[in-house]
Amino acid sequence: MYLNIHSYYSLRYGTLPVEKIAEMAAGYDIPVLPLTDINTTMGVFEFVRACRKHHIQPVAGADIFNGDRHLYTALARNITGFRELNEFLTRHNLSGTLFPVHPPEFRHVFIIYPPDNIPNRPLELHEYLGIRLSMRQKLSLPLASSRTVLLQPVTFADKEEYLIHKHLRAIHHNALLSSLRPGQCASPDEIFLPPRKIYKTMQDHSRILANTRALLESCTFDFDFKTSKNKKTFTGNVQDDMLLLRKLAYDGMQYRYGKNCREAEKRILHELEIIGKMGFAAYFLITWDIIRYAMSRGFYHVGRGSGANSVIAYCLRITDVDPIELNLYFERFINPKRTSPPDFDIDFSWKERNEVLDYIFKRHGRKHTALLGAVSTFKGKSVLRELGKVYGLPKSETDRLIRDPAAFRERDEITRAIFAVGSRIKDFPNLCTIHAGGVLISEEPVTSYAALDLPPKGFPTTQWDMYTAENIGFEKLDILSQRGIGHIRECAEIIRSNRGITEDIHAVSRFKKDPLVRSFLRKGETLGCFYIESPAMRGLLKKIQCDTYPALVAASSIIRPGVARSGMMREYIRRFHNPHGFKYLHPVMKEQLKETYGIMVYQEDVLKVCHHFAGLDLADADVLRRAMSGKFRSREEMNKIVDKFFTNCRTRGYPDDLTREVWRQIESFAGYSFSKAHSASYAVESFQSLYLKAHYPLEFMVGVINNFGGFYPLWVYVNEARRYGGDIQLPCINHSHYKTSISGKTLYLGFIHIKNLASELARRIAREREKNGPYRHLPDFHERLTPGPEQLQILIRSGAFRFTGKSRKQLLWEAYMLSGKKKDNISPLRTLFPMPHKDFHLPALNDSNLEKAYDEMELLGFPVTLSWFDMLRTGFRGEIQAHDMLRHVGKKIRMVGLLVNIKYVHTLRNEWMHFAAWLDAQGNFFDTVHFPKALKKYPFRGNGIYLLLGKVIKEADFPSLEVEKMARLPFRKDER
Repeated sequence: MYLNIHSYYSLRYGTLPVEKIAEMAAGYDIPVLPLTDINTTMGVFEFVRACRKHHIQPVAGADIFNGDRHLYTALARNITGFRELNEFLTRHNLSGTLFPVHPPEFRHVFIIYPPDNIPNRPLELHEYLGIRLSMRQKLSLPLASSRTVLLQPVTFADKEEYLIHKHLRAIHHNALLSSLRPGQCASPDEIFLPPRKIYKTMQDHSRILANTRALLESCTFDFDFKTSKNKKTFTGNVQDDMLLLRKLAYDGMQYRYGKNCREAEKRILHELEIIGKMGFAAYFLITWDIIRYAMSRGFYHVGRGSGANSVIAYCLRITDVDPIELNLYFERFINPKRTSPPDFDIDFSWKERNEVLDYIFKRHGRKHTALLGAVSTFKGKSVLRELGKVYGLPKSETDRLIRDPAAFRERDEITRAIFAVGSRIKDFPNLCTIHAGGVLISEEPVTSYAALDLPPKGFPTTQWDMYTAENIGFEKLDILSQRGIGHIRECAEIIRSNRGITEDIHAVSRFKKDPLVRSFLRKGETLGCFYIESPAMRGLLKKIQCDTYPALVAASSIIRPGVARSGMMREYIRRFHNPHGFKYLHPVMKEQLKETYGIMVYQEDVLKVCHHFAGLDLADADVLRRAMSGKFRSREEMNKIVDKFFTNCRTRGYPDDLTREVWRQIESFAGYSFSKAHSASYAVESFQSLYLKAHYPLEFMVGVINNFGGFYPLWVYVNEARRYGGDIQLPCINHSHYKTSISGKTLYLGFIHIKNLASELARRIAREREKNGPYRHLPDFHERLTPGPEQLQILIRSGAFRFTGKSRKQLLWEAYMLSGKKKDNISPLRTLFPMPHKDFHLPALNDSNLEKAYDEMELLGFPVTLSWFDMLRTGFRGEIQAHDMLRHVGKKIRMVGLLVNIKYVHTLRNEWMHFAAWLDAQGNFFDTVHFPKALKKYPFRGNGIYLLLGKVIKEADFPSLEVEKMARLPFRKDER
């Protein structure tokens, strides 16, 4: 009997999860039920599944609002009406226009108007007037006509949830709870009442109830969740798709393996059979087409995901991972419960991704292409912060509440309310956002399934997320961006311009065998290299003496949080160095995990253990793996498989402690692990980065600096360039460009790095110089670019005019005199015939290097004229340097280090310990360990250089300092 039900997908409005709506309706024996969320259909498919589970006929719809004003309720008569409704929502979302007060005529959608928005004309056949229960006493005979139905909205379960609704509305309006106006909230009577109460209340208006029932029963929603919704063919028919895929695979086989590789040919034939049987040819060809376009534009890419298990993907150059080399099997990702194709994640440079997306939309049409949406939920700190604003708490007080919730939970009535409401709305949908890279390409128009939004990225985006996409039969293609690829491409271009050498960055098989690359890998000389530059990763590479591709593939997964946290990373290192000094948990572990010393390293290992040890079929094992990776919505399904795991182990007679330990390893690992193909893809990119660093270190570091990505701040990469012999020069108006540039071994920092320098001026400096020649002096620069006084001062203080031979103080005086001049209209003749430059005669004004260094720290974030260590008051640089640590293992020594990075680890005793990375006076890294007891007495005091006292320890010949005491050392006084 309800026509208007809001779930919590009416964002910051409704309070009811769709499953709860279906459960309540089932409890009331309601046979037909609509979902009409505000300006969205994002919850419809989840709602349909919930209704079918409870044997309820679902109806799809939407409630149309402009701001807080309710205009009308729309109900889709059928699937066609659902598409019509989605197209209506999409049209206004993409154009950014308000919804019309009265909509255009629909063919398969019913429209129900509230009494305050009745059109000033006769109602059409698809239009109705809706009245609330509270209006029954005011009904006149015209209102109680055949076009009148009961429109009693449902927004919350009971009166208690009305208060939750009010909090959500206050959050939405960024208003105090006490200042909400009546029109900003739903009516308090929008409660899910039992039908018998409605019948009793409306007993004198049976015709309205009959109209309502007839309207509902005329609506259906017959949707097939099982069939694929992706584009079915690439060429136009399935047979031609298979012929083209076969031709491309064989052409690519010659490029990858040569003409007569029987193993590759055997794999290709086998995969073609599976691809044909499962109907995946179009998916492979669409991905190949994207790669073909990107390569034609000179874009670099990295293909990864489970699709990297495919030899055909390797031959089509979608990936650079050779499945034969790594013994990867395509079939591992095909099982009865996974009928979708292996997924491809394609990474492009952050500069080029949008052009690739634009190509996809144009190639397949905007009607059939959309970015995948995502839904952010109310979680943790964000809930408390939002509710703090609702109650008018000052930001400082909200910050304290977030830092120490236990201390504030019961402080007063307000904090009790904040935590009570916060616990109720936790995990409620909050905002529609965009998936990191998901793209959908559909056979039918995308609006057959979703209404689309237009986020700032400028591409139509589904309102629902990846879980809904997968549930209704879509397989997304991930088009992602990362800065690692950007620095690889830029580095190759810099090498070409600086050295005249062209490198084929896809010649990965050569890189894997390169002795210098392997040496760099073994020594952990990986700063700036994709995925392998963090202190923890560099330490792991040294500990396992990693110098081969398979070893790096394993390391890429071992470093993930789950393995490290469970203690299995340390165990892996121990077993690596002592392969005969340990016992396998069970013979199955030896049989299935011998390659990784009995330790689960890849997602495939979780499948192997669940299947061979616990007897789960591969389908259930894969569902469990995906669920533990967070790719699920139904915890119920996961719990059934977990119970089956333990039941099977008991049936097989395993001791409980053995089962629990195996499960502990699975649980701690599976949520963070990579598939082997994914790790292999990362390792390929790591080898590409490392090859460039090993052979072209300065060009490589310029590429890293210019892509503004990486684990470390800018100054660390500048230090690394200096370590490799680079001559680091401050920005210079006659040599620098917008970004950092290199000539020979000299690196000129780019103007982009100068804080508070206007971007437009920073770009014009080089453009004007290239057009009209070098700047002769400060007045010449001032005349040609006419910068403001503050901008000119910034450039002078950054050292950009040092070519003049004048001190910064002299130049600042000169700039002051120039800025005091009356600005005449500059004639074109002046640029052709420059006026003579008048020199200002000033007393000697010298700056010290220390003053320059402080200016550089302020404007660049780090000193260049002096090193950080040169600025210290003390000349002490430590009793030993980083390269001496292994000779002092077990000894207590003093070291001096510049703090680079701190890793915070929460212990089982609810205490904090820290791991820190430092640079010594020679620019080399070393690591420290800080236990809770030492940290309490000697905490970190911010960035800077510290004197460290501690004992040198080692793990697998990797040294670190276990710190007992530390103090930050003072710099020399700033005399500016």
